Amino acid sequence: MPYYTRMGHVPDKRHTQFRRPDGELYTEEVVGAEGFSGISAIAYHIHPPTLVEKIGDAIPYDVEYADAEFLQHRHLKGWEVEAQGDWLTSRTYLLGNSDVRLAIARPTVNMDDHFYRNASCDELVYVHEGEGTLETMLGAVRFTDGDYVHVPRTITHRWRFEGDLEAHPPRLLVIESESEVRFPKKYRNEFGQLLEHSPYCERDIRPPSELQTLDEKGPFEIRIKKHGKLHRYWVRYHPFDVVGWDGYMYPYAISIHDFEPITGRIHQPPPVHQMFAAHNFVVCSFVPRLFDYHPEAIPAPYNHSNIDSDEVLFYAEGEFMSRRGIQRGSFSLHPGGIPHGPHPGTAEASIGKKSTDELAVMVDTFRPLKLTQAALDVEDRDYAYSWQPEQHSGGDGQLHDEELTEP
Repeated sequence: MPYYTRMGHVPDKRHTQFRRPDGELYTEEVVGAEGFSGISAIAYHIHPPTLVEKIGDAIPYDVEYADAEFLQHRHLKGWEVEAQGDWLTSRTYLLGNSDVRLAIARPTVNMDDHFYRNASCDELVYVHEGEGTLETMLGAVRFTDGDYVHVPRTITHRWRFEGDLEAHPPRLLVIESESEVRFPKKYRNEFGQLLEHSPYCERDIRPPSELQTLDEKGPFEIRIKKHGKLHRYWVRYHPFDVVGWDGYMYPYAISIHDFEPITGRIHQPPPVHQMFAAHNFVVCSFVPRLFDYHPEAIPAPYNHSNIDSDEVLFYAEGEFMSRRGIQRGSFSLHPGGIPHGPHPGTAEASIGKKSTDELAVMVDTFRPLKLTQAALDVEDRDYAYSWQPEQHSGGDGQLHDEELTEP
């Protein structure tokens, strides 16, 4: 729920006559959440969006979880996920539960012959590598490396990536939320405006910048994700025939580089890094920041036990020396019920350090996460033992310096 936005032409009053140049009515569509009690947008189409020419066979598109019930810390070598297919077929789901699913997408072709609508979930996409344009019925959103792109449920859209996708496929972290993705309440006042102490503000949010109205006759295929399937609908007219819209529900981008970190004299807990909130999970951004400035501060995070949450960290940029084998594109999973924290030597080595230079996305869930077989296929099976001191001893018998990633 960023803020009220208006694009194109809309009538003075909602639900009133708004006519095309030929005298016929434009078709009004209210796209809203929570049964008309949540945020919404009102769009005006040249043609009724309900004109369906054909309904095809549904394509199975559910997430199956593996039998991996051992309670242990895990490291997934996300950089090994293969590039293939388009925006939908390239998704490799790794973790999930009834609230959220996490996938890596590495498309090698653009989605040219159909459009997409997730009718079940909001999608929050972290663009690790890649640039292009999110095309939607409400306008276009440009994106590049480091952007979060939020696509509310049921918004018809298509991702267009630039460059040679075969040679340089994008890499995207896809977070599918069964509930609305919002900015945390602690950053907003009673009117919804972001407060002065928020680590970002409305100026950082990039709503659609261009509304392209396409009055074209099809049919055009839309693949609608619902109930574990992609339902294939062919509509008579182009889904981007909107001449204007206004409201609070729309796609937008915000960069991880615009997150201003909150620091203190002593080590700050992970909630200071929170960027988004949803039902039963949060999303945090770890960015370059100054370390604690108390004269006796220990910048390294303390060991902690997650009683109520599983922690997932996606390592985007920086040197991750604290995790044996951790690389750019890795995932770590630290489940609730067992303690985790810095590797041996980190606390002592961190003393006197002034700053960290890293980017990472953390997803904390309040229900246990399950792993897919694809996740197990890229797992570093020795990670659970990586806190043993001998694992961090070099040939000189000394413990090596460590990177200071929070979890």
